[in-house]
Formats: sequence, C-alpha cells, structure tokens
Amino acid sequence: MDTVEVKLQTLPKQVAGVLARRIASGGVAGGQGPSEQQILQEFGVSRAVAREALKILASLDMIEIAQGRRVVLRPAEEWDYLSPLLIDWLPPEQMREILAEAHATRIIIEPAIAAIAAKHMTKEKLERLGTLLAAMSASEDNPDAYLKLDLDFHMEICRAAQNRILDRFMYSSRWWQMASRRISNQMPHALPSATEMHRAIYEALVARDEKRAEEAMRRHLKKTTAVGLPR
Repeated sequence: MDTVEVKLQTLPKQVAGVLARRIASGGVAGGQGPSEQQILQEFGVSRAVAREALKILASLDMIEIAQGRRVVLRPAEEWDYLSPLLIDWLPPEQMREILAEAHATRIIIEPAIAAIAAKHMTKEKLERLGTLLAAMSASEDNPDAYLKLDLDFHMEICRAAQNRILDRFMYSSRWWQMASRRISNQMPHALPSATEMHRAIYEALVARDEKRAEEAMRRHLKKTTAVGLPR
C-alpha cells in the first residue's frame, strides 16, 4: 500500500496559512493587514496564537507590524518566495508564474555554476557524482527516489564551485526545484532522457571542460522547460 505524506501544522501555522492565502489572492484590500484582534474574533484562538500567526506572516515579508501593533501589507514583490511555507500557500496561478520564474533563474545561474565547478571539481566529488548518476539510472521507475538523487546531483556541482552564496541560494530554492521536477518528471520518457542529460554534464566535468559543462547544463535546463514547465 502506498504511503501518504501528511503535513502536521501547528495552530499558528494553520491560521497564518488561511491569512496568507487570503492576502495572496487579493482578499485583503486597502493595504491594511489582519489585526491581532480580528484574528482573535475570526478564529477564536488565544492571543498567543494570533501573535505567532502574525510573526509567521512577517517572517515571510507579507506584512509589517508597526508600532502600536498596526499591521501593514507589504508589496508582493518583497515576499519571501524561497520559503517552503509560502510555496504551500500561494494560489495555483501564482505558483505557475513563480515556477516559470524559478526555472528561468536556474537557466541564468546553473550553467555558470557548472563552468566554475569544472575548474574546481575534485576526484572525490567526481566519484560522488558518478555514484549519483548510476543511482539515477537505476531509479528511472521510481520518480520520488529519482527526484532526491537529481537534487543531490545539482547540489554537488554547486558545492564544487566553492561559493557559499550560490550554495545557499541553490539550497534555499530546492522547494521550487522539487515542484518543477515533479511536473517535468511526469512527461513520457522524462527520466531516461534526464539521465542522459546528466551524463553529458558529468562527462564534461570529468573532462574539466568549462565551456562544455556550461553548454551541457544549459541544454538540460532548456530541455526541461520545453517538455513540461510553463514559460
């Protein structure tokens, strides 16, 4: 029997989720966010829960709590789109837009990362990539296992570039990467094709060929766009 992943959320997160969805869908007008008192009245929760829910929204940069506990909505452009919470709470149409933008960002950044990695790739990291590639080839009938291996493969390349800022960006954006891969992996023959694309990247890195690694990564990402992601 297949197992079902269940996400258990605390009461403050549940309240914050309702409010975040309302804000994201335009259900809160006038630039004024939900007050602590309004949350108490609508949800029948304690003051501590209401305050924690507002703190969660503030941590996502969706609201700003000013002096006197006045709650002000922040522009959508400033929201923390790398947060897994916000990913769960955005409306579907916004999810599609952000998925496209996240993938476009990868096309800008990851080919350059692959080129840098080709210069700095160690024997140990190449062995690790080879192990991951072999495991991907053996997991083409298991999309969930393949997804994790795929993420690890790309992170290993990023870490070879020896840039902590890029590393943190790639790691923090893994939630969007997972969401986009779940779409592209559903396409016919997607995983065998992806394995071959990853093999081309790996071989370029083994050859320590910066230009070839960059081009192989770009081809892989553009192929992913072509077969299943919004543009």
